[in-house]
Amino acid sequence: MKKFGFVLLILSCMTLLAACGSGSAEKTNKIKIGASPTPHAEILEHIKPELKEKGIDLEIVKFDDYVLPNKALENGDIDANYFSTVPYFNLQKKENGYKFSNVGAIHLEPMGIYSGKIKKVNEIPNGAKVIVSNVPSEWGRVLNVFVKNNLIKIKADIAIDKATFDDITENPKNLVFEHSVDPTLLTSAYENNEGDLVAINSNFAYEKGLNPVKDSLMIEQNDSPYVNIVATRTEDKSSKEIKTIVEALHELKIQKWIEKKWGGSIVPVNN
Repeated sequence: MKKFGFVLLILSCMTLLAACGSGSAEKTNKIKIGASPTPHAEILEHIKPELKEKGIDLEIVKFDDYVLPNKALENGDIDANYFSTVPYFNLQKKENGYKFSNVGAIHLEPMGIYSGKIKKVNEIPNGAKVIVSNVPSEWGRVLNVFVKNNLIKIKADIAIDKATFDDITENPKNLVFEHSVDPTLLTSAYENNEGDLVAINSNFAYEKGLNPVKDSLMIEQNDSPYVNIVATRTEDKSSKEIKTIVEALHELKIQKWIEKKWGGSIVPVNN
């Protein structure tokens, strides 16, 4: 009887140890990141299996605009977001008092200038209408594309990410910049030929089947300061899980996958 009780005790201990071991192996931390559908959410989906192996259960919350991801982060509905450029991030912090931190630059989405009417830069007519988004932090990058193509000049002492249309000093073709359109509607403006030229960010262009490298008339260069970042609340910037996610996004194999998938029109960065 004593021997039978001893065997039961041993079996119970083994079961308990097995259960503990199993629980430890399966334990994961859920992290919610808000992201634009393309390419941000697609990139995050690609690294989910690797993060799972490292104990992180990544939940991706998709946003179709530029306002809600920061509101959700401030409210604690998500742990981080991955959608904005550095200038937009800084502008939003200044205007809204967000206590956010930039925890890593991931990629650049070159701004493309598209036209359904014009095939070559030298064919841009006098007085051409250029449709630009109503987001002030985007204006400098659009202007820089026109500067690089010798179509306009801006004040020499103005940083590109601070430039506005009032900073244009030379405009020999008398280009008319209309900047009242929501970013999500720029592809519709292009499809409907509402302007001679339309400035569209790569994520919105891809959603409509446009390839910035092949389909744009002009495209932003890779030295642009408008890189897309992962942001989190400042109190969470040292989070082990957030650091692990950023490290995964910076891995060489992930960067090569990004380059291959988007044909070079989404440019990975590592800083």
